[in-house]
Amino acid sequence: MTTPANTLRRFAGTGRGLMADSGALVFVVLGLLVAGSWALVGPSFLSYENILSIVQRSVALGIVAAGQTIVILVGSLDLSVAYLVSVTAVIASAIMQGDPALMLPAVAVCLAIGVIVGLTNGLIITKLRVNAFIATLGVALILRGVLNASVDNFTGSVPIEFQALAYASLGPVPYSIMLLAGVFAAGWFLLRYTRLGHHIYAVGGDEETARLSGIRSHRIIITSHVIVSLTAVLTGLFIVSRLRAGAPWVGPDGAYDLESIAAVVVGGTALAGGRGGVLGTLAGVFILALLDNVFNQLQVNPFIKDIVRGVIIVGAVAIYALGSRRRDG
Repeated sequence: MTTPANTLRRFAGTGRGLMADSGALVFVVLGLLVAGSWALVGPSFLSYENILSIVQRSVALGIVAAGQTIVILVGSLDLSVAYLVSVTAVIASAIMQGDPALMLPAVAVCLAIGVIVGLTNGLIITKLRVNAFIATLGVALILRGVLNASVDNFTGSVPIEFQALAYASLGPVPYSIMLLAGVFAAGWFLLRYTRLGHHIYAVGGDEETARLSGIRSHRIIITSHVIVSLTAVLTGLFIVSRLRAGAPWVGPDGAYDLESIAAVVVGGTALAGGRGGVLGTLAGVFILALLDNVFNQLQVNPFIKDIVRGVIIVGAVAIYALGSRRRDG
């Protein structure tokens, strides 16, 4: 007999199984791209300096993409992350004013803002029943308006101690890469071993079935939006440590909203929710960074680069959709 609980377990298990399948596929694609890049660029491509550069350039996008994975898995998305990155950079820089004693208060304020933005997005989606695309786009426009009305250039400064996040290292490993690894490790652990992760897959697979099984789906959706907002805050803190001061354009210029969604999709997570995982997203981030690195070294026209990235994104969605139909059929 099929019960809501049995159906719930099926959705959660399918999500985790597909996470492994899509992750394996995207890492195969990543390996093929590495081999092809080596053939095009030469041995210098696999040099320690170049590989380190690729990984470091993936940190900002990777952190927010990890959070975007969580919110897409639950069947939602977040278009406000780019402007939240800018808000974080500006506020952190303005509060610190180069004073090391103000680092912790600045970080605490930024994290609190991230929680508020995440709660706002989640409540608008769940309680007002506004589509996630419209809700988070509206919040993004509000954040943009606040930024443009408040600052129009670099503001404040961060102390040298805080800049260590972007420039210092522990032995041969930069702190920035350790931060990226820590965020993805936390995301992987959350999705694989916690009740929240189990519920995220269940709600993304079928919200009504999850609700009938006793899961408070609205609470899971709101929590997922808080998580993605906190990862956007971490990205903003990393960027301001690298730039040494915050500016209102750092988030939109990085296109962290659409780029993070692209990385999640390329990594094999279904936009409909319930299928995928952060390991695939990590590979997706590296694929995009790898393409940028190769195109830059070959001095390829930037418009050609955009075309290739677009083809890869559409192709990835098509491949995963076909694979999903075969499994479900």
